[in-house]
Amino acid sequence: MSDTGTLVYVVDDDASAREGVAGLLRSAGLKAKTFASGEEFLAAPPPKTPSCLLLDVNLPGVSGFDVQQELAKAAVNVPIIFLTGHGDIPMTVRAVKAGAVNFLTKPFDDEELLDAIQQSTTDYDEAPFHLDSETPCEHSFEDIVGRSKALRKVLEEVAIVAPTDSTVLLHGETGTGKELVARALHSLSPRKDRNLVRLNCAAIPSGLVESELFGHEKGAFTGALIQKRGRFELADHGTLFLDEIGDIGLDLQPKLLRALQEREFERLGSTRTVRVDVRLIAATHRDLGAMIRSGKFREDLFYRLNVFPIEVPPLRERREDIPLLVHHFVAQFARLMDKRIGTIPARAMDALTNAPWPGNIRELENFIERCVILTRGDQLFVPVDELTRPALGHLIPASTFHEAERRAIIEALRTCSGRMAGRGGAAERLGLKRTTLQRKMSRLNISRSDYDHEPTGVRC
Repeated sequence: MSDTGTLVYVVDDDASAREGVAGLLRSAGLKAKTFASGEEFLAAPPPKTPSCLLLDVNLPGVSGFDVQQELAKAAVNVPIIFLTGHGDIPMTVRAVKAGAVNFLTKPFDDEELLDAIQQSTTDYDEAPFHLDSETPCEHSFEDIVGRSKALRKVLEEVAIVAPTDSTVLLHGETGTGKELVARALHSLSPRKDRNLVRLNCAAIPSGLVESELFGHEKGAFTGALIQKRGRFELADHGTLFLDEIGDIGLDLQPKLLRALQEREFERLGSTRTVRVDVRLIAATHRDLGAMIRSGKFREDLFYRLNVFPIEVPPLRERREDIPLLVHHFVAQFARLMDKRIGTIPARAMDALTNAPWPGNIRELENFIERCVILTRGDQLFVPVDELTRPALGHLIPASTFHEAERRAIIEALRTCSGRMAGRGGAAERLGLKRTTLQRKMSRLNISRSDYDHEPTGVRC
């Protein structure tokens, strides 16, 4: 067996057996990493592909089956070969049900072990990730999905500050899920039964931000035909979430500072003071420190906002969460599009996990939506070549998407010998209604000559 780059993890409490296996693996050109207990293995960084896990079933403390369950919960898809000195039928059945790709009874033959490793890693390259009702996915704190150390740190900070009325400043790149964190802060606070009012400061023209925040009286400016309550009043006794607070102009920042400190303000066009009880959560992707130095953001306002800062990590710092997020988004979009997608190719999942994702979770979500749209059968279709493009090219031109959609429809029609409707027809394979398929064919200029020849795939 030649060196294929495969790393084999050996978990066995028997030191002589552990080192003996490791020596055999290295002599066969494989890499080996050993652990004396399940606890030690689980405390280490999760396995990366290509790899294989040799796992003793009867470990003291955390057993081999316990280790397998923890890996499943964390969506770590690594082939496992269970090792035991008690190779009875019940134990074998339990190992297979637990997800073992093989099961060897000690003492085993060297060639038998090496063959099992080679077979397991070969099968793993083509093995799909299965999507079912037991797919591990953590939905604590609203819809925040993940189990990584970086995310757990954020959630721990959320749990600490949520019960208070203190102002929270969320900082993170665009698309990292700052609004989800804000919703979690509100839902875990004593104000959870009152309003959570949101305002994206970057989405409102600068001349209207004051009216949106503090409201206005009738006739306060041209077009103010009626009195309007602002977001501060709407959030009274609740929570106000100001997203992209770094986009608020300097002229409005003193009024915002006063509203936060004194909990009072005047509507635009009024001299009557309005008092409110509001808990503020702010968020930004900007470097407020640099903005202060350049004179674009008030230092006193920053200190008032920065009572409890939380840094929301980019997706590249929590890659172990990507399989969970992929499962979550596939299930979500498949349900919305009424498709049945049962598996994700292992190679595709590996490509998704290692992609750069400059747009973070939002970019991943949009990409998975496109994958679900293009999926014809029960295995997710992932255009892996798009994931290897340079960062400046990560926005896919519409023509590229239309070409991919056109190819998918033509392939389905060829496979079904041109039959669109009925059971097993192209429309069913694509998860579309017949009329929808016909409209798409018309829009994409697909004629019978494009698909009317002997198919190369499986016929319907």
